[in-house]
Amino acid sequence: MPPDNKGNTSNRIPVNFLDSETDNDPNAPSDAPASDDDLALRDSMDEELDSGGNGEEVFDLDSQPIHPSPQADGSPGDLPPQSGGPEVAELVATRAELKRLEGEVKDLKDALARRQADFENYRKRVDRERATTYDRVVADIASKLLPVLDNLKRALETEASVESSESDEFRHFLSGVDLIYKQLGGVLDALGVKPVLAEGEQFNPHLHEAVVTEPSDDYEPDTVIQEIVRGFTLGDKLIRPALVKVSVKK
Repeated sequence: MPPDNKGNTSNRIPVNFLDSETDNDPNAPSDAPASDDDLALRDSMDEELDSGGNGEEVFDLDSQPIHPSPQADGSPGDLPPQSGGPEVAELVATRAELKRLEGEVKDLKDALARRQADFENYRKRVDRERATTYDRVVADIASKLLPVLDNLKRALETEASVESSESDEFRHFLSGVDLIYKQLGGVLDALGVKPVLAEGEQFNPHLHEAVVTEPSDDYEPDTVIQEIVRGFTLGDKLIRPALVKVSVKK
């Protein structure tokens, strides 16, 4: 590679130009003198090809595009891989996996909501059954204790008919019965057993049982005049209806 005028080696391919007559005539003597016209033509071509005056045409190899060589079957040669190909495929796969996971999460949330609803319904059903069982047991116990309460009340009512000549011991005995009656009533009240309002109330066939009727000008018809046996309820359930006397129109 010949150096340039500055002593630097250039990546160029020298091309030597010969006279047209010498190229066309191989028998022409190599030492034939050139004419003035030939010299002028050569000088002008040298100036056009290379301003350095070396008589060389310059080709810059670094600036030439590189094309892939065709394969034997005529297909183009190997091309550099397109940038982003694996990344795009991985992104598509990631999005598909994300959608699948979102679907699974949604299914799990729906299943959890159903389980919570089932558990809430189960809890409410157990609470209702527990309350029903409690009310049934309390009502059964109260129905067995109410006759005892009635007898105590009758014993206390006899106190009013006791003459003043009766002994103090008997009066103390009646006072003890009254305390027992009140204590038993307090126990039933704590269990939720409440007495039915009767005297002075409008007759209610769901709460009252009329055992006696009496014409009266002092009460409106179908009014409870007297409570004969007290009735009791437990919440909305009637344990025992009240036995009453009811007024009727004359």
